[in-house]
Amino acid sequence: MKLRKGLPIVAMLLIALISGCSKELDNNTSLSTDADLKAGKVKPGSSALQAVNLGVAGDFVILSKSGITDVYKSAVTGNIGTSPISGSAILLKCDEVTGTIYTVDAAGPLPCRVTNASKLTTAVRNMQTAYTDAAGRSNPKFLNLGAGNIGGKTLTAGLYKFTTAVVIPTNITISGSSTDVWIFQIAGTLKMSSAVRITLAGGAQAKNIFWQTSGAVTLGTTSHFEGNILGQTAINMQTGATINGRMLAQTAVTLQMNTVVKP
Repeated sequence: MKLRKGLPIVAMLLIALISGCSKELDNNTSLSTDADLKAGKVKPGSSALQAVNLGVAGDFVILSKSGITDVYKSAVTGNIGTSPISGSAILLKCDEVTGTIYTVDAAGPLPCRVTNASKLTTAVRNMQTAYTDAAGRSNPKFLNLGAGNIGGKTLTAGLYKFTTAVVIPTNITISGSSTDVWIFQIAGTLKMSSAVRITLAGGAQAKNIFWQTSGAVTLGTTSHFEGNILGQTAINMQTGATINGRMLAQTAVTLQMNTVVKP
């Protein structure tokens, strides 16, 4: 009889235990809500952002559909190419590029240029797919952070959406682990002021940072930029600016005595 009387108590204890676990699960799940994402309360790994797949475009440090201009002497480390425009639209000289200069025809810098229209066609197609992928990501961690002015901020991993232009008038830090991913969706232009720097902290890697921009990108004189730029329009580097990353432009890329290094 004592065992029989005890059965309801055991059942109640089990129900209480299950209920407690359910509440704990609900509390953990709630960390992934939009409000908590905006508040930066997501636990590490609870909302893993996947990197943008660049495909063959990832083989390039500069890829452009309508040309690469240059004021001598720049220093570019990595492959460069243009398509569908002729290789004659690449104004870099052979001694400025540590890598391969790909063209769609028998034009371009000599004697170093390599004609490979097939590779370039695939790379440009992959570049456009990557742009669409980055632009289409949903549930941003931040919406219009700083009203588009991100100067002086430390940016943790996640998806950032801007419905306006973005300016970087003062130094910023991108902080996170070596596997963290950052995607910046920018509906307008992106402008970095002269002598301003992006600094990586905590193991963050430039290869995992993606700047998807609808408008033109301008990197001011002697500034330093980190990450992959997926530009729908022009990417302009002013005199002495440097970048650790890629410039993948659906129009033109402009260089003026710059240093460009593939991450």
